[in-house]
Amino acid sequence: MANCSFPAKEANCESTTKPNWLELPTDITTNILRRLGTIEIVTNACHVCPLWWNICKDPLMWHTIRIPFLWNTPYSHDDLEKICRFAVKRSCGRLEDIDIECFATDDLLKCIADNANIRCLRLANCLNISNKVFCEAVGKLSRLEELDISYSERWTSLDVIGRSCPLLKSFKFARYGFKSYSSTEDGFMIAETMPGLRHLDIQGNEVYNDGLLAILDACPLLQRCVEQIKSVQWPRLFENEDYSSEDYCFDDYDFLYVDSDEDGYIVPDPYGLYR
Repeated sequence: MANCSFPAKEANCESTTKPNWLELPTDITTNILRRLGTIEIVTNACHVCPLWWNICKDPLMWHTIRIPFLWNTPYSHDDLEKICRFAVKRSCGRLEDIDIECFATDDLLKCIADNANIRCLRLANCLNISNKVFCEAVGKLSRLEELDISYSERWTSLDVIGRSCPLLKSFKFARYGFKSYSSTEDGFMIAETMPGLRHLDIQGNEVYNDGLLAILDACPLLQRCVEQIKSVQWPRLFENEDYSSEDYCFDDYDFLYVDSDEDGYIVPDPYGLYR
C-alpha cells in the first residue's frame, strides 16, 4: 500500500503546481500578448515583468491598434487618446492597421499621420476632428487601402480622399441619413476619384440613381460585383408588415411615421427604403 500511495501523492502535487509563464519560449509569449487588446497591453501587460515589457517594446507588437469605445469602459476619452498615442509612437512607423472610435481628435490624427504610413484606417463616430486636419492627414497616407469614416458627418472632402489615396480599395462612409448632412455630389466625387474600389458602403448618402450609375461606370471592380448578385433582400423595419402604403408618411428628416389602429409610432428610415 505504501508503494501505491507515494506515486499518487506525487501526481497530486504536480497537478496543483501552477505553470511558470516566464519559462515559455519568447515567441509563444509574444503570440499570446498579441491576442490582447491595445488597452490591455498598454495598461496591464507592459507592467507585469521585465520580460513582457521588453516584448511590448518591439514595434511589431503595434502593427495593429484597435481601441473601440465601450459604454462601460472606466477610461475617459482623454485616457483613450493617451493610450492610443502611446501605442502609435511605440510602433516606430510599423503601424499598418488602426481602428478607433469616438475619441479621436485633431492632435491624435496628426500623431497618427506623422508616425505611420498605414494601409487600414477606421475613425468611426469621431466628431472632434476638423475637416482641415483630416484632409492634411489623409494627404500623408498615400498607402491607404481601406478607409472607414462612418458617422463622422463633418468630413465632406471626398475628392481629397480619392486623390490622396490612389490605392484605396475599400471605402465606408455611412451617414445618419439626415438631408442637412448629405450631398448629392458624393456619388460623382467617388466616381471621379476612386476607380479602384472593390467595396463601398455609403448608407444614408443621397447619391440617387445618377450618382450610383456614375460610380458603377467608373469603378469596374464594383460593377463586376453587382453583376454577380443573384438576389437582394431589403432590411425589415417591422415584425408585422401588414401595413398598406397609405399608412406611411414622411417628413423632411426621413423618418417613417406608422399609423395603425393603435397609437402611432416612429421608426427612422434614413435610407428612404419605403419612398
